[in-house]
Amino acid sequence: MKKYLLTLIVVLGVFITSNGQTNLYENPEFDEIAKSHKIIAIVPFKTQVTLRPRQREKMTTEEFKDLERTEGEGLQNGMFTWFLKRKKRGKLLNLDLQEPKRTNALLAKEGITYDNVYEYTSDELAVILGVDAIISGDFETNKPMSEGASLALGLLVGFAGATNTAVINMSVNNGADGVLLWNYNKKVRGGLGSTPDDLVNVLMRKASRRLSYTKKS
Repeated sequence: MKKYLLTLIVVLGVFITSNGQTNLYENPEFDEIAKSHKIIAIVPFKTQVTLRPRQREKMTTEEFKDLERTEGEGLQNGMFTWFLKRKKRGKLLNLDLQEPKRTNALLAKEGITYDNVYEYTSDELAVILGVDAIISGDFETNKPMSEGASLALGLLVGFAGATNTAVINMSVNNGADGVLLWNYNKKVRGGLGSTPDDLVNVLMRKASRRLSYTKKS
């Protein structure tokens, strides 16, 4: 019991809060565990797009679900690009990244889709994908950022020009046992750019310094 309480205290102690907008958790053993990781996969982010009633009513349920799925996969690809750029710059540990296209294809073969992927544990997904860690998360926004989505909404429902806000909750889980290694929760408003890549760059600007996969300069 004492050991459990001590561990809990350590876990709580590594949360970083800044102006109520950012929360970051690091598993005390992440640095050591990361050394054994060779390949990681990023699954589509579970996305919630908040539209105004007049905007929402002009979309069918199927169109709206497709929009959220597209956003989730857009963020998945944006995160992959972010890691890939750092790998090319030599700012990433000796680590390979599974391409999202392969990740989604392997999941589909097992009947796992955007709608049910979060019904599976991280260690279950890691076995299916053949990776050492899983990156996943939730994403909330009021302005879709996938290519073409904002433009289409602007033409259809008067969406262009809306101030963009976003909340991301991103996790890294160990593939072997599903243990949470890293969790990042951040809310930002405005200045997010116009693509998933822009959004990821903003969201990860400071968090990357505390991510064990990135080399410390």
